Amino acid sequence: MCAMANMEYALRSITDRIAAARADARPLRLRGGGSKDFLGVSQGELLDTRALNGVISYEPTELVVTVGAGTPLSELEALLAEQGQCLAFEPPHFAWSTLGAAAATVGGMVASGLAGPSRASVGGVRDYVLGAKLINGLGQHLTFGGQVMKNVAGYDVSRLMVGARGTLGLLTEVSLKVLPVAPSEATLCFALEQEAALEHLHRWGGEPLPLNASCWVMGDSAPGISGQPTLYVRLRGAVAAVEAACQKMLAEVAGQRMENAQSAPDWELCRNQQLPFFTTQAPQGTVLWRLSVPQTAAVLRLPSHPLIEWHGGLRWVWAPLAAGVDLQNLAREAGGTATLFVNPAFTTAQANATQALRSESPSLNAISQRLKASFDPQGIFNPGLVS
Repeated sequence: MCAMANMEYALRSITDRIAAARADARPLRLRGGGSKDFLGVSQGELLDTRALNGVISYEPTELVVTVGAGTPLSELEALLAEQGQCLAFEPPHFAWSTLGAAAATVGGMVASGLAGPSRASVGGVRDYVLGAKLINGLGQHLTFGGQVMKNVAGYDVSRLMVGARGTLGLLTEVSLKVLPVAPSEATLCFALEQEAALEHLHRWGGEPLPLNASCWVMGDSAPGISGQPTLYVRLRGAVAAVEAACQKMLAEVAGQRMENAQSAPDWELCRNQQLPFFTTQAPQGTVLWRLSVPQTAAVLRLPSHPLIEWHGGLRWVWAPLAAGVDLQNLAREAGGTATLFVNPAFTTAQANATQALRSESPSLNAISQRLKASFDPQGIFNPGLVS
């Protein structure tokens, strides 16, 4: 009851702040723990959402949890772990951020829309958002969706909030679908060049194997087989399915099975972009680009060796800012997109200056602008951020 009372008080205070900002046409910078500040920071008066903290309802048997948007992500994941459940899409905490892993909030997770290594197999943040409450730019506290999957008539507004970066409204409450932790897990690693690794991933992806995550890296970009290009594949599922898959895959390609105690920390590093590829191997004068392409896309002619996740669907590469147009054209030819992903070494000013380099089609931009005009007519929420 105390937590609920605190949330009600925080909600009234935040609603008053938004009403005053609207009356004065004063922009607001919506912020939780600040773990995503490296992606860019809007102008305006800071409005901290962390007071919207607490578990509103949790039904483990129904696989649904509803929490305040300011709830620390680490607290929610700890609560789920007690019941043998998890957020299957592995949202990154970005532990290298200024305030550390505890800074990440549920609202920031939804607003950024970022998912971890298992994204290609289990879906992204949007697939797990069942409902949300938000305050729009008119000061109205609105409810969308609910706590079941089939609860939407018309536009699925709660899922529109995923990746909107606070530009449509301030999230106050989120309902999420959760899943049981897989009974079994195994990580296999293979010394493979990029082309061979992609070929095997494409073939395995068409077979009934419990693939959960993959990561291809060159040289010493990750722990494991040092000095060689290496493909890591994580399997999750029923014990019999995982064991059978391990035998089949190792019979087809020479490799080795890692101990879970060794591989689990490595996957956590991958989730939070703390592998050497992200932290120590950036060539001078380059920035981090994120290429989202079909999983079956062939090897791309990139300016440096990439790190490849999502069974070939996500390719990270360090390249100069000036290479942006070429990378976007290259990704477009493959049926995908290339966007600038600001790395943690960037200052806020640099992050904001590179916002315009994020790739977005004219049609999507037009839809985005119409949505913003509908939800926040005066543009007081996170002005300047690109969603």
